[in-house]
Amino acid sequence: MATLKEFEEALREQGMNMALALLQRLRERDRATRTIKPARRLTGQKMTPELARAILDLHASTGMTQQEIAFKVGVNQGRVNEVIKRGKWLNEDPQAPEAVARDKAKARMRGEPKTQRTATKPTVRKDRPIAARPRQSPQGQLAFGDL
Repeated sequence: MATLKEFEEALREQGMNMALALLQRLRERDRATRTIKPARRLTGQKMTPELARAILDLHASTGMTQQEIAFKVGVNQGRVNEVIKRGKWLNEDPQAPEAVARDKAKARMRGEPKTQRTATKPTVRKDRPIAARPRQSPQGQLAFGDL
């Protein structure tokens, strides 16, 4: 399949000036009628409990899809799903998982150093010594000690 540019070059090689003039007129007409359509969403809305309640109201009172609700309120469809299915963002609890994640993301954007988490070692069961535990070989395979 040839591109429009290749088609135009072939017309030029063949000396088809009338076809080139027609192509140019079509381009100019297209430019004159072309409009720049606005983007679906320029900036996302900040999720707030009020916005979450508005999402729930739209979901309950209309037959709109999650995508349509997202477009109407200015958030992405994933956020709408979180509100509807899991009840996220419905309260202003600063310890809620979504609020903690939001605060961490904001701190990363500001360039703040990471907060140090205390590393906890996994607990080891001490009811039996490690050597006394029976060794399990994978099923269907033979190991050297099996024969």
